[in-house]
Amino acid sequence: MSSPKPPVTCHVLDTVKGRPAKGITCRLHQLSAAGTQATLLVTGTTNDDGRVTTWDGPLKLQDGGVYKMVFETGPYFAGDTFFPIVEITFNVKTTAEHYHIPLLLAPWSYSTYRGS
Repeated sequence: MSSPKPPVTCHVLDTVKGRPAKGITCRLHQLSAAGTQATLLVTGTTNDDGRVTTWDGPLKLQDGGVYKMVFETGPYFAGDTFFPIVEITFNVKTTAEHYHIPLLLAPWSYSTYRGS
C-alpha cells in the first residue's frame, strides 16, 4: 500500500540535458503574515525522476498561507550557475487542494508554473 501524497510536491527538470535533475535539496518554508520571516517546515531531495515525493517530516498547510519553496541548485551545477538558489513563493488558498511546484532549470535561466 502506497503512502498518501503530501500536500506539496515538486519536480525539477534540467532543460539543457532534457532529463530530471537528481539530488537537488528542496526546502519548504511558511512565511509570516508580513512576509518578513520564513519558518522551515520540511526538507527533501529530488529523486532519480527529479521529484520530491516524501519530506523529512510531517507537512500540514494552513488555508490562506504563503509558502516558499527553496531549491538549492548551485551544487547540482557544481557552482557554474547564475542562480545558485531558486525561491518560488506561492499562496495556499485552501488545504483541500494539492500543490505541485515544477521547476524547469538551466544554468542561466529557470521557469515554473502551477502543476497538478
